[in-house]
Amino acid sequence: MNNIIETPESNYGQLTIAEATLIQEKLRTQVRLTPMEGEIKTIAGADISLDLNSDIVYAGMVVLSYPDLKPIACSLVQTTNIFPYVPGYLAFREIPALLKVYEQIPVKPDCIMFDGNGILHKRRLGIATHFGVLTDTMTLGCAKKKLAGNYADPGETKGDYTLVTDRGETIGFALRSKLNVKPVFISPGHRMSLKDSMDITMKCLGKHRLPEPTRRAHEFVNRFRIGELKEGFHELEQWSLF
Repeated sequence: MNNIIETPESNYGQLTIAEATLIQEKLRTQVRLTPMEGEIKTIAGADISLDLNSDIVYAGMVVLSYPDLKPIACSLVQTTNIFPYVPGYLAFREIPALLKVYEQIPVKPDCIMFDGNGILHKRRLGIATHFGVLTDTMTLGCAKKKLAGNYADPGETKGDYTLVTDRGETIGFALRSKLNVKPVFISPGHRMSLKDSMDITMKCLGKHRLPEPTRRAHEFVNRFRIGELKEGFHELEQWSLF
């Protein structure tokens, strides 16, 4: 079991689902959901884009100032997919690429928002939590679909939210991030509380359904995929041009 749990992320493609589950159960014991410490001055959004006709993965993080949410840097990496799509195991598919993206950033962001789940997950270990534990980073998840639990539909007004619960435990929030759109699902990943995850997300809402960190990450990664942006780390001094 120890060899499975200590499998390097670069070898995730060699795992069976049973072995991946063991890793999730082990990492789950290391999750910290305590109130966040320190001030957030930068927040990154993380996302990937897949080429449907190949195994190529385009991964990126966009670093924004906080709370004014101006893009100040981006890190982009092209790599190869090594793990199949299996609901509940997104981290094993995306984390190897996102770790490379993170390693390229010389000054790490204070917090990272993922296009995926934190503890709003059957085993409480979505991609935001998995990444947070591996890197000991403050993380949260903003997912477009509910992966686990039950909730009542929130009100139609921007900022309305309800609790997502599973087996008597609150694991996140269903948030109406824009008037008359489907809710997004917010949950802490690592090194923050449930309240922190909602407070941060509320400050990241703009004119769109997705909060600005993950919206920007989605935009930059797709521009990278179609060749508008180059691989590597880039400081965005002329941020308004991006």
